[in-house]
Amino acid sequence: MTFRTLRRRRFPAALALTAVLLIVPAASHAGAATPGAGYSEVPRKICPIDWRDGTFHVKKLIRCAAARWTVPGGASKALAIANRESNFQPRAYNSYSGAAGIYQHLRHYWPGRARVYGFRGWSAFNARANIMVTMRMVHRGGWGPWGG
Repeated sequence: MTFRTLRRRRFPAALALTAVLLIVPAASHAGAATPGAGYSEVPRKICPIDWRDGTFHVKKLIRCAAARWTVPGGASKALAIANRESNFQPRAYNSYSGAAGIYQHLRHYWPGRARVYGFRGWSAFNARANIMVTMRMVHRGGWGPWGG
């Protein structure tokens, strides 16, 4: 087989592979609003716990979300970090850093995180949004932003 024949066979194969690689990832994110937007909105039926009923219910919501998205360290680590960050208080706010909510997301990061993880336009002070965004984020990348 000559070099020219071999090159003629490789070129169409390379084109076909390139087309598949470009099309398949786009199809897997078809539900996303924009390219690279991440996940779709979280349905209300997932962990339907009213966090406004007090700390017990906030903890229950954390346990449910940690189990749903299988976070590293499980629910016990998720609860320990929430206790350290805000003592389970949804209205917790650090005026020095601008961190807000149960998991103390920095205000300038929150809108992008909320959009990517299914809570576009929600406040960081909404415990459901804060917990769900955190659990999805940790499921994907670990507890690094909270000190590992």
